[in-house]
Amino acid sequence: MTNITLDEARAQLMALQRKMAAYEHAMGLIYYDGCTTAPKETADNRAVSMSILSEEIYRQSTSDETAELLEFLDANRDGLSLDEKRMVYLLLRDIRNMKKIPMDEYIAYQELLVKAEDVWERAKNASDFNMFCPYLEDLFAYQKKFAKYIDPDMDPYDHCLNEYEEGLNMETCDRFFERLRAGIVPLLKRISEAEQVDDSIRHGSFPAADQEELSYYLMKMIGLDLGHVGLSTTEHPFTTSLGSHHDERITTHYYENDFAYSMYSVVHEGGHALYDTGSADELAYTVLDGGVSMSIHESQSRFYENIIGRSRAFCRLVFPELVRVFPEQMEGHYAEELYRAVNKAQPSLIRTEADELTYSLHIMVRYELEKRIMHDELEVKDLPEEWNRMYKEYLGIDVPDDKQGVLQDSHWASGLFGYFPSYALGNAYGAQFLAKMRETVDIDACIESGDFGPVNDWNREHIWQHGGRFKPSELLDRVYGAEFDPGYYINYLEEKYTELYGL
Repeated sequence: MTNITLDEARAQLMALQRKMAAYEHAMGLIYYDGCTTAPKETADNRAVSMSILSEEIYRQSTSDETAELLEFLDANRDGLSLDEKRMVYLLLRDIRNMKKIPMDEYIAYQELLVKAEDVWERAKNASDFNMFCPYLEDLFAYQKKFAKYIDPDMDPYDHCLNEYEEGLNMETCDRFFERLRAGIVPLLKRISEAEQVDDSIRHGSFPAADQEELSYYLMKMIGLDLGHVGLSTTEHPFTTSLGSHHDERITTHYYENDFAYSMYSVVHEGGHALYDTGSADELAYTVLDGGVSMSIHESQSRFYENIIGRSRAFCRLVFPELVRVFPEQMEGHYAEELYRAVNKAQPSLIRTEADELTYSLHIMVRYELEKRIMHDELEVKDLPEEWNRMYKEYLGIDVPDDKQGVLQDSHWASGLFGYFPSYALGNAYGAQFLAKMRETVDIDACIESGDFGPVNDWNREHIWQHGGRFKPSELLDRVYGAEFDPGYYINYLEEKYTELYGL
């Protein structure tokens, strides 16, 4: 660039990111509306808007002016702050990758995502995979093409994994899952031979309006600012940031025969929202705003959902509120019963309803299926049959229909291939965070008193405030002061379930 000072270029860098955040805000609102309150027959309308906005994002991101600005800043990085260096690195990486994708294909893919989400929901309700299959075939085809455009020398599935966790690959996942399997399967077998837990407390008639009241109570309890975090209902719960961490939306789904589903989906999505809203204010409207990776993100959601939310102390804390909201349904029940019920270990059909112990087995099924499709070892049309076979092999259960099987998750309809391992890694990251946090925070006392301040403050100091400043591996090194070790998670499960089942 000519006739520009470094300070002027730095100002242009911030202006560029604010503009991109505005486009993403608009696209996020369209997506959120489509998942929540939009009329059912309006997907084509949203697809047109998304295609136009995505074209603008593509042009803005890959323009010569943008490239020249970032190359200039990169060449003068010695005069940049650490945050600015990271911004330039991430923006340059993304722009170089986007330039490798033909614009017409990028826009067509964005349109496809809108339509696929709509068809997936209808296909799930009808339990008809064939309705969704052509869209999923196209989504996988695009992912394979994009992977080859961007990283021709990288395995296409390694590319997908790296998109959600920088540095993650199949070798790491295979080693991680094998270690989990070696710890989980024997423990699950011991539990299957023990006296089973009574979970009748969570089943009955729980009106959605009452569950919504409970949801807001839970959001405030864990420390969410309801002035910046909204709640809606969707077929599949999710969390999204709109524009910046100052506007966060979470969703849940109410099953009137089981209050625990929405209770824990709210705490789970609340963990995501805590992470996003905890970013330092100076990172707002930049690429550093929000979480650094999906595995770190899931470490926070799973930490609040399971390590805190399914603890004995939390069940004691929340039980009086359950009695207030559901007085007739809770009559004759008690807090310890709730603790045991929400931790019952039993193979199940639905990933989002799975207990901590069997949860990773659900992830392993999805990981193996994605890997085989990305390597052309399995055709999309054969997914239901193979899904059902693997559920029988991994969890010992029969899948009755597509709705409870291959169509249960929205991730593939959203193009999130390579995302699922983040959940299992997040579980393991969270267990090691727990061990580190215990060195300075009396977590049990905080939960028992309902004061989540010290827990949230620790997470904010060590994780949330940094947003995307560091690579995932760098952030873990800073927090742990040691290497990541899945053994913390395995030991956590062994200790918890051994005590619960009296093994």
